[in-house]
Formats: sequence, structure tokens, C-alpha cells
Amino acid sequence: MEELAKALTIGLTNGLIIALIAIGYTLVYGILELINFAHADVFMLGTAFTYFALEIVAEVLGISPASSVALLITFASLPIVMILTAVINASIERLAYRPLRSAPRLAPLISAIGMSFVLQNVGLVLLGPSQRAVEPVLPRTNLVSFPSGGAWFGIDEVAVIAVTIPLLILLRWFVGSTRQGKAMRATAQDREASGLMGIDVNRTISLTFLIAGALAGAAGMVVALYYGQTFFQLGFQFGLLSFTAAVLGGIGNLTGATMGGIVIGIIGALSDRFLEAKWTSVIVFSILILVLIFRPTGLLAEKTSERA
Repeated sequence: MEELAKALTIGLTNGLIIALIAIGYTLVYGILELINFAHADVFMLGTAFTYFALEIVAEVLGISPASSVALLITFASLPIVMILTAVINASIERLAYRPLRSAPRLAPLISAIGMSFVLQNVGLVLLGPSQRAVEPVLPRTNLVSFPSGGAWFGIDEVAVIAVTIPLLILLRWFVGSTRQGKAMRATAQDREASGLMGIDVNRTISLTFLIAGALAGAAGMVVALYYGQTFFQLGFQFGLLSFTAAVLGGIGNLTGATMGGIVIGIIGALSDRFLEAKWTSVIVFSILILVLIFRPTGLLAEKTSERA
């Protein structure tokens, strides 16, 4: 029972991280019907920026990473990391996708793959070919333990939840209640009609990429702090799981992407805990294939009113 409870806790934590990245995929697809393969590498740059921020805290400012001051500075830098990744993602849209908007669909798809390789090489230049250990800022203190004394729920899990859940809720509110959110939903339904109704389609698409990039940056910081490492190919691993989560839940559906991320996180944690890690990918993608066979739209059928 304790093993199951711990696996579910880890799965929920991982699932929220995956959901945060998956929503970036589904936001862009909802408007452009384009899989932004570079999104995962924007997330990777978020982990790199976090690494360098902690290096500045430790080496330049001389503050111990284990201190509460370092923790406060790190989370205070979260908006900066989100702004950097948001600008990078919006720049990708402006330079690589917008000129190809009227081209056949294969052209922007190839452009997205190319931008992914470009960002991977940027990460390679910044981080080098080896994994980099991120300074341990999050306390590994247990808040809730099992009767046997084993760890169940710690401060590091609380930190992940404290960052991811408010961002997910804020995004849902923004898309559902604000004027720009409604413009995003209208553009997702029909770009040409939205333009005729006075919506600035280019600005709305740029805003979508800004939001998706900001979420990728937040996920990057959370992953760097929670897992304690960064790597120039880290985007491939999380990007594959996040894209799978978006498809599993229903590509273009915000709720579906969130649910898909949580489902994949829990399945992966249960597989790692009770089977072997090498079977996790097999199980996850087998379930995805079954879902797509019997429900091609994903677990949640795509709702036009919720697309963004």
C-alpha cells in the first residue's frame, strides 16, 4: 500500500510537469494546427537558464544554494525565465512559421523540426555535451511520512504543485474569461472569419506562442529544481511524453492535455515502481495506440469552444 501511495504521489508530480509542457503543444495546435516541435527545446532552454541562474547565485553572489535566500531568489527569477522562453518561442513563430503560414502544411512542419535542431545546438553550446548538475535548492524534507517511516510527500513535491497548478488555473481563466482569450478561441475556430470580425490574427498567434513559451520556461525551472539536472537533449524526453499527453487527452483541448499529462505521469510512475523502467515507454505508447484506435480524438473529444 505504501509503495502504491508513493508511486501515485510521484506520478501526480510528474504528470503536472508533463501537463504544463503539453498545454504548450495544444495551444499552438489549436490555432495553427501545427506541431511546434521546437517547444520541447524551449523547455530545455528553461532548464539551462535555471542552471545559470543558480550558478550566479552560488558563484557570483556567494550565497549557499542550501539557504532560504537562494530558494527565494530562485523562485523570484521564475518570471524572468518565463519571459526569456516566451520571447524565444514568439521569435520562432515570427521568423520560422509566419512566413510559411500560406505554404503547404509540410513546409512549416519541416521548419519546426529544423528549429528544434537549432535550439538543441544552442543548448549544446550553452551546456556542453554532458549532463549538468543543478544546485540543490529545494529542501528534500519530508512533510508526510508513512507509519513505517518511509517518505511519502516532501517539500519538493509541494514546490512543483505550487508552481504548476496555479499556472494551469490561470491559463484556464485567461482563455475562458479574458478578451484576448476569447480572441484566441475565435482564431482557433476560424482564422479568416476572426480577421473579418476585427481580431488581429497575427497578434493573437504571437500571444499564443508567448504563453506557450512562458509555460515551457516554468516547466523547465520546475524540472531543473526537482530532478537536479539539465541536458541539451532533455527536451526530447519530456517533449515526447508531453506530445503524447496532448494527443492522449485530445490535441487542441486544454483539459485533455492536462488530464493526459497526469494519466501518463501516473502510468509511468506505476510502471517504474512495480515493473521496470525499460517497460514504461512500451506501456505508455501501447495505451496511446489503443486510445487512438478506439477513440481517435483522444480521451476527451475536442471541443471547439475550448480550443486555443
